[in-house]
Amino acid sequence: MTKGKATVVTIMATGGIGVLSVVSAGCGLFGSGPAAQRRATAVKKPGAHRPPGGGKRVTIDWAASPITQTGTRRTMIRAFEASHPNLRVKLITMSTNTDTTRTTLSTEIEGGSATPDVYMGDVIWPAQFAHSGLAVNLSKYLPHGFWSRFAPGLVTGASYRGRVYAAPFFMDAGFLYYRKDLLKKAGLPVPRTWQQLASDAKTLQAKHLVRYGYVWEGAAYEGLTCDLMEFLADSGAKVLNSAGTKVVLNSPRAISAVTFMRSLITRGISPAAVSTYQEPDAMNTFDAGDAAFMRNWDYAWSNSQTPGTKVVGKVGVEPMPAFASAKQPGYSCIGGWDLYVNPHTRHLQQALTFIRWMTSAPAQRILAKKYSEVPTNYAVQKESSVRKKNPVLRIVARVRLVSRPSSTPLYPQLSQALYQNVNAALTGQIAPTTAITRASREISADLAGRGL
Repeated sequence: MTKGKATVVTIMATGGIGVLSVVSAGCGLFGSGPAAQRRATAVKKPGAHRPPGGGKRVTIDWAASPITQTGTRRTMIRAFEASHPNLRVKLITMSTNTDTTRTTLSTEIEGGSATPDVYMGDVIWPAQFAHSGLAVNLSKYLPHGFWSRFAPGLVTGASYRGRVYAAPFFMDAGFLYYRKDLLKKAGLPVPRTWQQLASDAKTLQAKHLVRYGYVWEGAAYEGLTCDLMEFLADSGAKVLNSAGTKVVLNSPRAISAVTFMRSLITRGISPAAVSTYQEPDAMNTFDAGDAAFMRNWDYAWSNSQTPGTKVVGKVGVEPMPAFASAKQPGYSCIGGWDLYVNPHTRHLQQALTFIRWMTSAPAQRILAKKYSEVPTNYAVQKESSVRKKNPVLRIVARVRLVSRPSSTPLYPQLSQALYQNVNAALTGQIAPTTAITRASREISADLAGRGL
């Protein structure tokens, strides 16, 4: 290795898996005027990003909020540096609040800062950041074959108008948690359809084996949008067309999906309070032994096995159910975190090297085997040594993924229209038909108002 003056490059990353990717997933807009257009075209001059010659060591700064397990980021950095002796990574810790991190990133990048070079951001950011010129079009620099390493559905969620603006780093998804002991007592199999889950829940309740059948996230917030997307996908409904420019939500299938969600409450399968539930509320109810089934993210497994809960050793995990007429398993909404590149970076090639390694099999094995994070690398998901780590990793390769309708930069407004109206239907304030009609009208007005 040739010695030389060190050059500093900043790579920023944000947030952790699970709660951050769901609870704090609201996103803002950063403009689309001439300044944004200049930022968007800045990366079209690769010469400005050429690494220094002469074998100089380059230090890249990666700003990241803590990932669930302590030490995850440092371990990944050490492994990267060991395989790239001419590169060093300086870690910059970001806020654990996703909205705060998004604001910080947008302010710095919009102001022309060359740092961060790479940042870790929410899976629902690609359209917003791409539209505002805050992220590099990675599909311009990474070959087509690179994207085949990711689990099906992840690259679509990282794209905007046919271009990929983020590399999936580690993921989350909705899972069905169930009480193995209760099903065994009642002689019931694990439900594969929503209709079967509802029927089994009523059976368990009738036998006085459990208070509630099914708990999930029904409050008026981002988590409800995630749950809704699973029901919509299972019913064959969509929110936007493939281009993300037209609302196609108002359909009998969408109304049927929301009607079923409401029926879970009216039939007593889910408590009326589920319309106020976020992830921790569902986990607390399930871990207290008061529910037979629960929809939640990957971290709910370790939470349920914490000493002191009433369900230790009694919990099973499976992919989400589907409606009886649909393909099984059902769809699971994508959560998690991606890696983005700052358009102003002076070290594009080093940033791309970092992304390639962090999504490679060796790096993804560290995330999965050492820290139990869900890898985005599909081959790693299917490795036997990874699948043995815990029940979530055992089944994740079988999960069918659906992304939120974040292919529009107006996603925050879109999501709000969905969760506010659907929540009103869950509480009985309006009918499911009205909820879908109103949400469709509000989203259409937002898109038309911004010329999208």
